[in-house]
Amino acid sequence: MARTKETRANAAPGAGTIFTLRAIGLVLAARWLFSMSQMSLTTALTAMASSPWACINLVFLFLLIFLPSARAVAERPFHPLPQWLRQALRLFAFLGLLFALWSVGAFVVSAGWRRAMQAVAATNGWLLAAPVLYAAVVWICRPRPLWRTNVAARRFAIGRYAVSLDPLTRTVVVWAERRKVGQYDARELSVHWANAPHVHATPAPTPAVAFGTVGEAGASAAPLGQVAVPSLARSMFGVRPKVELQWDSPAAAGHNRQTVFRAALTTEGDRVAARALDTTLRQV
Repeated sequence: MARTKETRANAAPGAGTIFTLRAIGLVLAARWLFSMSQMSLTTALTAMASSPWACINLVFLFLLIFLPSARAVAERPFHPLPQWLRQALRLFAFLGLLFALWSVGAFVVSAGWRRAMQAVAATNGWLLAAPVLYAAVVWICRPRPLWRTNVAARRFAIGRYAVSLDPLTRTVVVWAERRKVGQYDARELSVHWANAPHVHATPAPTPAVAFGTVGEAGASAAPLGQVAVPSLARSMFGVRPKVELQWDSPAAAGHNRQTVFRAALTTEGDRVAARALDTTLRQV
């Protein structure tokens, strides 16, 4: 019997994030070891023991290179790192960015732009590359939802919150990054627009009509009345429009009209996801 040709398995979503963080850690460690190699071993150990920043840097490099408990899983493509590790890396990288910017800025002020450019050339651009690498770690470890919005799979991402709807059981699961906020009855949830300027009402289209060819198979609901569509424009005080997911359960004493989450609409994707969630909840 003929065997099928074996193909190489595709990498799980999130593997690229792990690879990038480890590569940044190896680059920082290599440069740090190169700097330490220019001193004697005794001098280097004495300087490390007397420098709190060196201890912080060692912990940061250890976490960045080894990434304990990090694992790429398809169910959480944007969060291969555990929450504690992501927050620790973000904190250490932010401190490293501030230290690098302060060091470079102080050197430029004291030595002048000409000597600073000579130092950049002498270090092969490391004075500029180091802050960029720290900033890259801060950006990679920024707050993100578990997944991207996929209307066909009834998964929505608004800010750092992720919402999953099961049409068979009519249940909704809400996640704040990797933390599960709760599980709710979809018929008891509603979307409300807060501080949204220039709100206008439009007919509520089906997901397939509203989002083009997103692959919404089986979207058979007809337009339902009116849906408010907020603008991304800031208010006169610079406040972004926000969306709220509210839970109104008559059977839950003390929990009536509870706000599940409140998120600012910072991108067009957030606005589209909020409108898609509103339309889907109206069709349940």
